Amino acid sequence: MSKLKTQSLHKRDSELANTNKQLEILSNGIFANGELPTFKDKIAESNQFPLKPKPLEILQINVGYMCNQVCEHCHVDAGPDRKEIMTKETMQQCLDVIKSTGAHTLDLTGGAPEMNPNFRWFVEEASKAGVKDFIVRSNLTIIRANKKYHDLPGFFKKHNVHVVSSMPHWTRGKTDKQRGEGVFDQSIQALKDLNAVGYGMPDSNLKLDLVYNPSGAFLPANQAAMEKDFKKALLEDFGIQFHNLFAITNLPISRFLDFLIASENYEDYMYALVDAFNPSAVANVMCTNTLSVSWDGYLYDCDFNQMLDLKVASKTKHISNYNEEVLQNRDIIISQHCYGCTAGAGSSCQGTVA
Repeated sequence: MSKLKTQSLHKRDSELANTNKQLEILSNGIFANGELPTFKDKIAESNQFPLKPKPLEILQINVGYMCNQVCEHCHVDAGPDRKEIMTKETMQQCLDVIKSTGAHTLDLTGGAPEMNPNFRWFVEEASKAGVKDFIVRSNLTIIRANKKYHDLPGFFKKHNVHVVSSMPHWTRGKTDKQRGEGVFDQSIQALKDLNAVGYGMPDSNLKLDLVYNPSGAFLPANQAAMEKDFKKALLEDFGIQFHNLFAITNLPISRFLDFLIASENYEDYMYALVDAFNPSAVANVMCTNTLSVSWDGYLYDCDFNQMLDLKVASKTKHISNYNEEVLQNRDIIISQHCYGCTAGAGSSCQGTVA
């Protein structure tokens, strides 16, 4: 892997590290000249504009962009060189909201959320809030990255954490191509460690789900069919078990947008997304039942809008002055990247939506 591929867009001083540049690309060209309809015009055809929130179900908190991996498709542009980390003060503000909100799911993400120095304190305190589903999104390799992380499977079990883990493929070649050399072997060992404490076993309530992202400029195949293939291969080859597979479409932002442009696939990919647009998926996109909180406490309609710095269209913009009633009256901010969540069976952090 070249040195550039081990650095974030920010570290490379790429023009795409500027979110305004990404939004400019998504608004111009084939969308500005009318070749393709904007997402706003597309959902207006089925009387679904403006998008409005439903009752809040999921509070997704990004505790920092620092990560031990630099994946080709990463919409967060995470990596070891990213220093944005949620402070304990902001975590406490999040805890105050968790205790008062009607959301039933708490979803911690990053980067590698485990690299936040206050991660374990936050998990311990958040677990006391009694949310129905407490998710930590782990890249798996962090469990094997350093001895101080080796006990994470036991820590997750103690707090009944629902582990959702990235796994691009059941083969070494495709996984390492997307995520870096050696990632596959470390991921397999981490999955075995999770299985060893009870995660992912058929009758276990210790939930272990995997996330698949395509490794190129194409949409994911049928989620149910892929889950069967993943389960068969991982069980036969490594004795590994897990519960569900979530197939997530790569959105044309950040490092995946950089890949699309560099490989001259941007226009073809946008055509594919628009051609696969499914109006029935719009009703259940994750921005309608989720709020995303950034490492510095600002509020976004979803994790992808967070990475484009598109804060919520509301007087309440920060976790410190959180007001669920005010937030419920907002319009959800959209742009052309939203086609990724409404293509085919739809896509969200919880997999397909239609």
